[in-house]
Amino acid sequence: MGQIIQVQLGEYRDADYYDLNGVACDRGDYVIVEVDRGSEFGLVVSQVSAVCPPKTESKSQGRILRKATEGDLKQIANNRTKVQDAIDNCVSKISDRKLHMNIVKAEYTFDASKIIFFFLADGRVDFRNLVKDLAKVFRVRIELKQIGVRDKAKIVGGYGICGRELCCSSYMNGFHTLSIKMAKEQGLPLNPSRISGVCGRIKCCMAYEFQVYKEFSKGLPSVGEKITTEEGKGKVVDVNILKRLVTVDVGEGKVIKTAFPKEVGAG
Repeated sequence: MGQIIQVQLGEYRDADYYDLNGVACDRGDYVIVEVDRGSEFGLVVSQVSAVCPPKTESKSQGRILRKATEGDLKQIANNRTKVQDAIDNCVSKISDRKLHMNIVKAEYTFDASKIIFFFLADGRVDFRNLVKDLAKVFRVRIELKQIGVRDKAKIVGGYGICGRELCCSSYMNGFHTLSIKMAKEQGLPLNPSRISGVCGRIKCCMAYEFQVYKEFSKGLPSVGEKITTEEGKGKVVDVNILKRLVTVDVGEGKVIKTAFPKEVGAG
């Protein structure tokens, strides 16, 4: 049974599993992979020496043909130089046909037999005639792929409020499910500007410590809840989940802090 590694196909497509096929390569290397209609280039995004997750063998999308040679890298670079012309032509055709769509990026396949355009749109767009227009201009196969705002952030890249490169464009191979509940569980203010990333959606980092906060918050009261303390009954005005420290207003201008013991099994 062959060794399976993860490779991000092309420039902006998702990472998938491929059979290493005995090819010597490392994470960060460009490789040429076998696909349904020939060959493609991709970037190795997993540790080659790492043990494959169970059952990934059945998910293999093909096999690695070789590590990219100097000639392969020149071809990839040459394809990149033609991308802006493809985008300009596509934008012009979109304007001519008055279609409501915005081109984000485009890329040529390794053998330049196809151009993939990534676009944003509020709803479904009938782009069949646009595909015909572009095929006449470039004489290659055309693929138009609608993406979401999170995908756009991953493709375009940038920096978050933390000062670091966006997680989605730096190391994440895919997106995980996010919800406003994650912010609530971590006691964060439900202010869109505080919990939203550059894409306008909930920050991906909300999921990183969610389980830890969920465990540590067991047995703690919520803000606004009334509880009984040694100083009498009062209203919870603040909760420090990690320290398990609750601030309570017991009335007459008196505010106290009370610690809650860690529940068995929490953390």
